[in-house]
Amino acid sequence: MSYQVIARKWRPQTFADVVGQVHITQTLGNALKSGRVHHALLFTGPRGTGKTSSARILAKALRCPNAVDFVPCGTCSSCQEISTSRSLDVQELDAASNNSVDDIRKLLDGVMSAPASGRWKIYIIDEVHMLSASAFNALLKTLEEPPAHVLFILATTEVHKIPETILSRCLRFDFRRISTRQIADHLKHICEQEGVKADEDALWLIARQGDGSMRDSLSLLDQVITFASGVLHKDSVTRILGLTDRSLLFEVLNNLLARDTHGMLKVIEKFASTGSEPRLFANELLETVRNLLVIKISGAEMTSILDLPDSEMKFFAEIGAQMSEEEMHLLFDMALKGAGDIPRAQDPRLVLEVLLLRMAAAPRLTDLQSLIGQNPSPRRGLRQIEHRETENRREVAAPAVPKVAAPVAPKPRRAEGKSPEEKWLHFVELVRAQDRIFAAKIESLLFSGEMGQILKLAIPPKMVFLKDQLNDPETRKKLKAFIDSLWGDSYSVEIVAGRETPGGTSAQALAAQRQKEADEEIKNRIAEHPLVKAAKTVFQGEIKSITSVKEGARK
Repeated sequence: MSYQVIARKWRPQTFADVVGQVHITQTLGNALKSGRVHHALLFTGPRGTGKTSSARILAKALRCPNAVDFVPCGTCSSCQEISTSRSLDVQELDAASNNSVDDIRKLLDGVMSAPASGRWKIYIIDEVHMLSASAFNALLKTLEEPPAHVLFILATTEVHKIPETILSRCLRFDFRRISTRQIADHLKHICEQEGVKADEDALWLIARQGDGSMRDSLSLLDQVITFASGVLHKDSVTRILGLTDRSLLFEVLNNLLARDTHGMLKVIEKFASTGSEPRLFANELLETVRNLLVIKISGAEMTSILDLPDSEMKFFAEIGAQMSEEEMHLLFDMALKGAGDIPRAQDPRLVLEVLLLRMAAAPRLTDLQSLIGQNPSPRRGLRQIEHRETENRREVAAPAVPKVAAPVAPKPRRAEGKSPEEKWLHFVELVRAQDRIFAAKIESLLFSGEMGQILKLAIPPKMVFLKDQLNDPETRKKLKAFIDSLWGDSYSVEIVAGRETPGGTSAQALAAQRQKEADEEIKNRIAEHPLVKAAKTVFQGEIKSITSVKEGARK
């Protein structure tokens, strides 16, 4: 008698046997009981998650004469024929190898005829995304309005390749990746039924390699059983499948926690002797640091997303309790960069070894707030800041009291300043508020002062082109009007140009100087802030530079 592989032997025969797809099996079961079965169903999802098996189970449930509550008996001729793909009324088409328009036409030749037995005629098209455009068009009309006795079930792993005209005519069911824990539990059940002894850790390794696919996991289990020919241990599974020894990962974590580079060298030596793949080890290290971070942040609240055995969860929780989140973020960034560099390296093993040593020598990080909280000197400043924030919150929470708006001082209509230069700068700003273009012409002029009722202006040597513009009668008239209204009546302007111009300062230079002084004042205030002083005390350092947010964005 020929051997039947585990994946076929343990293929689901009822909806209750389908693992990890309760949202689909329950919906289909309810549709059967209520008689609301759609004439065209689309099953989509990753490979090995039960799409074709669910299609066959649905066909059995509809055609089995001995079904109880639409649970097929599995022993009648109809169920046996469907299981072995020999049924005349349940036709399966592999669109990967039969994707032409002629193949679809042959499939649809008997659509209008009644089923040979039973009530339903069912068409299952696997890998439907492989059909050609002409084949989809040939299927379109029949898929939209099939006879009452016909049911179409389409299965695919790449739903994005299916035309929208087909999708709009189908009821879609999305199959999900099966969790590692569910796969491991199912593998354990199979081993018990097959009389195979297996460690829980060994089954977890197999389930993890299945990557959410039950069929892949069962194929790996079949392979491991054949090669092990005995009890399945973690070490034997690791060796047979060429996986990374999890104990090495745990040793890496211990050395990272202790920042022990010498201990890391011993791990590197063990890794070299196992002959493991550097790329796989780097990816598992990256996933391990991610798991540490998730457990650190969420504790026991979101550990269901990790899909880890209880022994590893406990170990990660103990390690995570002794590391800060900032430290884990740094290690994750280093592992991420290393995992990206290894596939491109000429010697991947060398890159992995240096990566492990660098991670073992990484500095310990923690957040500044906790450091400052541990230092007694800046606590007074922190308490003052916290008290100030509390008071601000109270003010916000307090009921609004109508207040009489304070009178707003009107903007000065005349140029003012402590010195003639500041008065000139204020004059240019008032002009800019009324005429930006004209202000741009005069802001570069050198202001030498006022001699009695005369304002002394000079054109810089590099801007001689302004001479003709300022000598224009309309421009001079406009400048005189601004001076009369914003500076003072009876004032006149004297503008000189040439290589030998009298000394003076432009409004542009004065504005830049004022901005520089304002920036210096802000930087001095930042340097004197209690938190900044506390940071200097904690780190025993000095401030090298202070950059504004706008400056940093420009750089």
